[in-house]
Amino acid sequence: MSEMSRGGLRIGVFPAALLILSGCEGSPEVEGEGPMVVAADVGFAPHAMMAANGEVEGFNVDLAREIAARLGRPGFEIVDSEWSSIFSGLYAKKFEFVIAPTTITEGRAERVLLTEGYLDTDPVFLRRSDEPELTDLEQLRGQQVAVNNGSAYDLWATDNHEELGFEVLRYGKNADAVQAVLSGRAFANLVGESVAMWAIRQNAGVRADFRIRAETAFAVAFRNDDVETRNRVETILECMKVDGTIARIHEQWLGVAPAPGSAAVTAYPGFGPPGLAGFQETPGRTPCG
Repeated sequence: MSEMSRGGLRIGVFPAALLILSGCEGSPEVEGEGPMVVAADVGFAPHAMMAANGEVEGFNVDLAREIAARLGRPGFEIVDSEWSSIFSGLYAKKFEFVIAPTTITEGRAERVLLTEGYLDTDPVFLRRSDEPELTDLEQLRGQQVAVNNGSAYDLWATDNHEELGFEVLRYGKNADAVQAVLSGRAFANLVGESVAMWAIRQNAGVRADFRIRAETAFAVAFRNDDVETRNRVETILECMKVDGTIARIHEQWLGVAPAPGSAAVTAYPGFGPPGLAGFQETPGRTPCG
C-alpha cells in the first residue's frame, strides 16, 4: 500500500437487549439514572452494524456497553443517526453523547467537546481488488471518490477534489459508498483504516490502497457545556486502555492487536485532545485516576 502525508485532514437497552431509536423521534430523557442514551451511525461497520439476529453489534457498541457498566447505568440505548446530522441531534439533546467514531479535527473541537483519542485512524482508499493499485493521488484525476456524507473523509475530499480533479460522491451510509465501489460506480471509497480492514475481512473483492498519514484518532463527542460527563467518560476510556479492554475489543473487531504506543493502549495527560479547544490540563492527575 502506498502512503503519504497530506494536509486538509487531521486526519436499546443492554445487557439483555439493545433498543434502536430513530433519529427522528422525540428527544428521550437523557443524563439520568436510567439507560445511557448515545448516538451511532448504524451500518458504519465494524463500529456499529446490524447482526444477522437483528441486534446491533460492533467495536463502538462494545465500547458503549462497557462505558455504561462502569458509569453504573442499567444498560444503554442507541439512536441511529446519519453522520451528517449527528451533531445537530446532540445539541437537540436527543442523546447524551456521540459514541460513533468521531475523527479529531481542529474544526470539530470548536463545535463539540472531545475526549482524547481511543483508536488511530489513518484514511485509506478502499478499492476493488481486481483494479490496478492506486500508488499516486494523481491517479484520482477524472475519477469518482465515494465518502460518508459529513465525515472527516468528506471534508478531505471537499478540500482536495478541485486540485486533484476528482468528483465526490456522498452517501448517507458508508456501506452504500462501499457498494458504489463494488458495483463500479465509484473508483474508491475514502474511509478510515478500521472500516477498510473490516470490509476486506468480509469481502475479498476489495482492498485498501494508498494510506494518507494523517496522525488522527477517533474520539467520543459531547456538547460543549457537558465537561463533567466528558471527563468521567474519558477517565473510563483511559482505564479501559490500561486494563486491556480496548485492546480486546480491537482484536475482536479488527483481527489484530493494537500497535504499541497507539491511541488504543495509551492514556494521555489532561482531558481532551491536547492543543485543541476543550482541552483541560490536569497537573498531578494520573490518567485513569
